[in-house]
Amino acid sequence: MTATHARPEAGAGGSSAVQSGHQRGQGSRGGRVLPGQHASGGPRIPGGRGVAGGRGGSGGRDLLALMLLPVPLVLAALPAAFAGGGTRRWFGGRGENQRAEAQAAKDAAAEAFYDLDSAQRDLRISIETISAVDSSSRGRKAVEDFAALGRRIDEVSHAYITAVDSHDLDRDDLEPAAASRARTELTRAKDDLVRVKGELDRFAQGLGPLLGSAETQLARLAPAVERARQALLGASNALDAVRAAGLRADELAARLAALAPELTKLNQGAGKHGVAETLQRADVVLRDAEALRTEAERLPERAAEIDRRLVSLRTRAQALTTRTGSVEPVLSELRRRFSAACWQDLQPVPEQAAVNVRQAEEKLAEAAKARDEQRWADATSRLSTVRALLNATDEAVSAAGDRLQQLNAVAKDPQQEIERTRFAVRDAQRLAMSGRYTPDPRHARPLDDSVARLERAIAGLEGRHPDYWHFLTETEAVRQTAARVVSDIREERGAGA
Repeated sequence: MTATHARPEAGAGGSSAVQSGHQRGQGSRGGRVLPGQHASGGPRIPGGRGVAGGRGGSGGRDLLALMLLPVPLVLAALPAAFAGGGTRRWFGGRGENQRAEAQAAKDAAAEAFYDLDSAQRDLRISIETISAVDSSSRGRKAVEDFAALGRRIDEVSHAYITAVDSHDLDRDDLEPAAASRARTELTRAKDDLVRVKGELDRFAQGLGPLLGSAETQLARLAPAVERARQALLGASNALDAVRAAGLRADELAARLAALAPELTKLNQGAGKHGVAETLQRADVVLRDAEALRTEAERLPERAAEIDRRLVSLRTRAQALTTRTGSVEPVLSELRRRFSAACWQDLQPVPEQAAVNVRQAEEKLAEAAKARDEQRWADATSRLSTVRALLNATDEAVSAAGDRLQQLNAVAKDPQQEIERTRFAVRDAQRLAMSGRYTPDPRHARPLDDSVARLERAIAGLEGRHPDYWHFLTETEAVRQTAARVVSDIREERGAGA
């Protein structure tokens, strides 16, 4: 007996159940054979087998009988009709379970692949931020480590794609063994993707400090560049205002033009020159442009100040010329009344004063010319030289008159100078002994030497032509020594407190 004829009872049983129902539904038709039916009631399949595989089998008769039944009876009879005959299980079974498990593994691997790809894309942005800002060894190592991770990501991604391409889970004839292999390979690919994703996440966490520093610098970049541009604009506007007032300001214009290449590099951006270099350039441009703007705004005031100084120094030079003429009579009186030691150092004063005044007048003429040509720095420099020359001349001319006055006072009454000096020494001695039974040698020795020095100076006043100038210089030296001791004592006690 063949597989086709193996289940006649099942087919007949199904046919009998359907036919009895059909007979109940047909009424007066009785047992009349319909067109297209065998005498047994089954349909004729042209040139072929029945649904159950046999020629004129009971499956065909069941199907035709079902078509003639009312709808409720058709629904009730469908399970019985499809259960009869054949060897294939249309739903469920071990094969379908293997296919579902393989598909689930494929979906899980796809999700892991997507997560890894998204994380890599996000981290690449962070790495590009770090590499653009941080050129240190740590920054370079971060870039290298990310590249190594990228190679591992490529490996596991390739393995995943290969596993997906190797198995068509939608095939109707997919064998359970093939579905199982697909599930195993896709699960392994998913595990590898998840593992590398974990490495990527840990690497991203370690980048926190580097990324924070880089983002801080990037956040500073745009405002710094904008401030530099605005500073250059402000300097340019200030320079235009100065020129409108009739001042050329050629030096400032040259300095502003020198900043043009730096502005070009700023406009090219950090993509070409790097973030750190661009930030540094923006700071330099900002500082230089602000200095230019400040100088340009002050230029009218500076020109007016130079004009005032020119007038003032001319007047002072003329007055010193007059005062220089009075030095010679003073020296004459000094020579006549006092010893040579009292006036010899003042002998060059008249000649040197005349030379200084002449040089000052020449520098004044140069300063006036520089002012007319609006060479402000040169004019200011010349005026500073004039002031130094006139100051030196003033001191020398005044020294002659002061010398004569001091010598006259000490010659008339040296005792006043002596008492003044002794008071300074005694005051230092009292301070040195304050709170002590014996003075500190560091303080006592210079004070004792000062007392002896004063006594020698007083003794030098005896004689026909005393050197009053030597006496005055000695008493001044003694007072300076006493003052230095007092200062040392107070510093030591202040530190001890």
